[in-house]
Amino acid sequence: MFSLVFSRRYAMAHRLLSGNSVKCAVPHGHNETVTVRLQAVAPERLDGHANMVESFEKAKKTWHRWIDDAVDHTFQLSETDPLLAVFTQTEPHLLPRLLVTPGDPTTEILAACFMSKINAFLAAEGGRLRCVELRIEETPTNTVIFEGDPADVLPLSAGGDRWWLRADMSINDLAAPPGLRLATP
Repeated sequence: MFSLVFSRRYAMAHRLLSGNSVKCAVPHGHNETVTVRLQAVAPERLDGHANMVESFEKAKKTWHRWIDDAVDHTFQLSETDPLLAVFTQTEPHLLPRLLVTPGDPTTEILAACFMSKINAFLAAEGGRLRCVELRIEETPTNTVIFEGDPADVLPLSAGGDRWWLRADMSINDLAAPPGLRLATP
């Protein structure tokens, strides 16, 4: 079976509060690279003309736009991080730039959320492709690879439809304070 593989680089900042690393509890940043491997949902015989399941341009267009416009230069926080209240009260216009995860925004949870997100995009675009592997290089020496179904590893939530399940440009489920209209990323 053929695979389409492409990468995108982005900058981010985060902090991890639940682990034992004081160093990672202080906001800090990384330049990360996310690489996805897509395959056809159902095997298709090449047609003798175009000879592709999907063009690279079509397969990566929405994904790259989301990485570039929504994920690049975000501050990644846990949905329980006290800084969320600070941003909501003092800088609500920055809420669209906060990528919010269930628990600490580790590379592992990001890989599962990102795979869920790209699969939502691909399903909304006809469902011919699906992501079968997602790799995030956090540093030149640390990489997380996720294969499988993100639903098997993401925490269950009572809230229903979370940002990583929607085929939109969202990176959080934060509500705007009354009277404030948030710009979408």
